Amino acid sequence: MTTDHPVLRFGAGLADAQESWEVSSSEVVHSTGRVISVRRDQIVPPGGGETFTRDVVVHPGAVGVVALDHDNRMLLVRQYRHPVGYRLLEPPAGLLDVAGEAYQLGAERELWEEAATKAADWRVLVDAFTSPGLTNEAVRIFLARELSEAPETYDRLHEEADMETVWAPLVDVVGAVLAGDLHNPILVMGALSAWAALNGPGFDNLRPADSPWPAKDQ
Repeated sequence: MTTDHPVLRFGAGLADAQESWEVSSSEVVHSTGRVISVRRDQIVPPGGGETFTRDVVVHPGAVGVVALDHDNRMLLVRQYRHPVGYRLLEPPAGLLDVAGEAYQLGAERELWEEAATKAADWRVLVDAFTSPGLTNEAVRIFLARELSEAPETYDRLHEEADMETVWAPLVDVVGAVLAGDLHNPILVMGALSAWAALNGPGFDNLRPADSPWPAKDQ
């Protein structure tokens, strides 16, 4: 099969590009006073085309943690998620809702709060936009290894108070994702990325934990 379309390669054009189209007006049309708000933008496309409207769910962003033990078992929590009506298996994760907090520190906090676990080795596993046609939410998923039990536990509330912590071999998590049995997006992205790194370039070639994050470093 031949094609006239450009072929992009890693390190040579295979990358997203930041871009910002003109916004003629913008207003907050809904604010919950908690996590999100909804902003309505009037967008002017390049070249002066017809102005169009987009509603944007404004979100602080989040971090997630793929925590692997020395046998490459993945630490998971089982949490009830009311919007979808499921109790999901998920990696520890949470909002970037502490002003000025470093991303890794946020991930360390979530690993401790949700699973009473610490890690000595941290890497960036994958960065993603969760639903770029709807929200500016960005998530950074870390790989955490050299795990140990935290000396103190966190007093969890609401649906988190009912969380169960379990372990699953990474290969089985990947199999369950591909079988359609696991649905949490941070788990799906994190497990598949960890599997690709483990069986490809290796964990030592992942980005350092303090690597720039253009989606949030603005």
